Amino acid sequence: MAAVRDREACVSTDAAIEFEHEHCAHNYHPLPVVISEAEGAWVTDVEGRRYLDMLSAYSALNFGHRHPELIEALTAQLGRVTLTSRAFHNDQLGRFCSDLARLARHEAVLPMNSGAEGVETALKVARKWGYERKGVPDGTAEIIVCAGNFHGRTTTIVSFSDDPEARDHYGPYTPGFVTVPYGDVDALAAAITDRTVAFLVEPIQGEAGVVLPPTGYLQAVRELCTERGILMIADEIQSGMGRAGAVFACDLVDVQPDVRILGKALGGGLLPVSAVTADWDVLGVIAPGQHGSTFGGNPLAAAVGIKVVELMETSGLADRSRRLGEHVLATLRGANLAGIKEIRGSGLWWAVELDGTGRTGREVSLELLGRGILAKDTHTWTIRFAPPLTVSEADLDHALTTIIDVLRTPPGDTAP
Repeated sequence: MAAVRDREACVSTDAAIEFEHEHCAHNYHPLPVVISEAEGAWVTDVEGRRYLDMLSAYSALNFGHRHPELIEALTAQLGRVTLTSRAFHNDQLGRFCSDLARLARHEAVLPMNSGAEGVETALKVARKWGYERKGVPDGTAEIIVCAGNFHGRTTTIVSFSDDPEARDHYGPYTPGFVTVPYGDVDALAAAITDRTVAFLVEPIQGEAGVVLPPTGYLQAVRELCTERGILMIADEIQSGMGRAGAVFACDLVDVQPDVRILGKALGGGLLPVSAVTADWDVLGVIAPGQHGSTFGGNPLAAAVGIKVVELMETSGLADRSRRLGEHVLATLRGANLAGIKEIRGSGLWWAVELDGTGRTGREVSLELLGRGILAKDTHTWTIRFAPPLTVSEADLDHALTTIIDVLRTPPGDTAP
């Protein structure tokens, strides 16, 4: 009977969702679509309906679903060795770290798995660097963060979140963090003390709704961090790997952080891969036994990561993202849509913020779903879009036409 029920759950959207709800923790509120196949920028649900993916798993699918070169790299490594742990060396990790260090313009790489692990690693490195290199008294280090941040969901990370939904009832919270407004360099300067070891910043705030910094902000942050002797840590887990119109969002303004955190698209949409990159004077504070991960730097992840770096260096996807992103913003802004507070973005990463007088972001996302477009709301009034960087121009224009039509359609109108 269980096998029969499993098969039934695979052919009906409602049945599949009900089946999932029975035993899967309810820590997400996904749109009611059950995806069973995907290729490129398109996905297919269990009932055979096709959708254009305009979210890319929150920028983990920058190269699209099942990119053939990435699948080839993964498959080849599957036939050789997948996991050794870091108790032994493997023949893929050295090249992965070398290639990624070159791409990031840093000397060293510390590989991990999830983006949150990458953030936790960077925080530990910054504290240790502060104690062992800067001379901050042990146990007193402070790291400055931004209001509206999103860096993950671990206990330490939610300790400096100001999102009640992510933070409430997970205390006691980890101390040692000071929050300043995003985009306010004067507030950052005022918050730096002798105990400050680092400033953690998203070059573009993703979960907040693709919020861009003021002109000159990142450059001023870089100058201030250098002047005051603290580390600039750029969380490029969402904004990196071509998403914002450059290999890294910091590259858009010619800023090189001391520490860079990467994830999501670094795994090619195939498996979790994250990394912290920095020079040896920073990452060199970590000695054997002081930090690690059983799966971090595994040969399967490293083989995929090698191909991801190669694609970033040879495919031109970052420039394509910049060019198509300009087209997107011009098209949406030129549509003169009512009920819109702001349309903003960088590269193939943009958000439509509603003015709060009509439909919510989720309601618009559901209407787009009904029209074959996958996108997702955030913070009630904003819809985020992030198609694969490989999306065809025809498919992108189809999505834009549909988005504009849905935003123009009065609530409750079932436009075709």
